[in-house]
Amino acid sequence: QVQLVESGGGSVRPGESLTLTCQISKFYFDSEPMEWYRQTPGNQRELIAAISGDHAETYADSVQDRYRISRDNRRKTITLQMNKLKPGDTTLYLCHAKYYNYRSQGTQVTVST
Repeated sequence: QVQLVESGGGSVRPGESLTLTCQISKFYFDSEPMEWYRQTPGNQRELIAAISGDHAETYADSVQDRYRISRDNRRKTITLQMNKLKPGDTTLYLCHAKYYNYRSQGTQVTVST
């Protein structure tokens, strides 16, 4: 069974950092574009970062220069390094395999004083 399992969410203070990891299993990963989404207050999904099979990265304006996406094809993981976190970053984060259209359950990130 295909799995995308996240780890690394939690609660931090503004300005701190967190790293999310998504472990992939049971599909061919190496060339698959991978994405990180987060839920918006209206329960929509906002695409915040993406990485292609050849490691090209794209970011939403809201996280540009604060977040970094990476992938390790040998370990079959993608990572989202989140720096300078703000209260407005508080929400559920999900990883997504773009063409396979598989996604994780999501992990909660909370940024508060």
